[in-house]
Amino acid sequence: VQLQASGGGLVQAGGSLRLSCTVSGLHFHAYRMGWFRQAPGKEREFVAGINRGGDNTYYTDSVKGRFTISRENAKNTGYLQMNNLSRDDTAQYYCALTPLPVPRTSDGYKYWGQGTLVTVSS
Repeated sequence: VQLQASGGGLVQAGGSLRLSCTVSGLHFHAYRMGWFRQAPGKEREFVAGINRGGDNTYYTDSVKGRFTISRENAKNTGYLQMNNLSRDDTAQYYCALTPLPVPRTSDGYKYWGQGTLVTVSS
């Protein structure tokens, strides 16, 4: 099983990035997906989650209205559209898969990608 996260980079505050997570080695449509992030010196935190069909989404309060999680099961790929980025969004971002109903804690996820770094400058 492989989860390949991409799309991170350096962006100015107020800008946007779109992260992608391409999955191989399992039936992507059978798993719920989550995005987590970990800033230096901080614990990994839940950012967003999506159910198998893509019609239910979940967000941590700090990103509501700015981030959008989505998925294309036919392409085995999930996305995290991030708008109006701030310095507080600077972190390593991870995608993860779970057979459980979208946990908000990292221990509920079975498969993890390697992470992609998002750096927001002022």
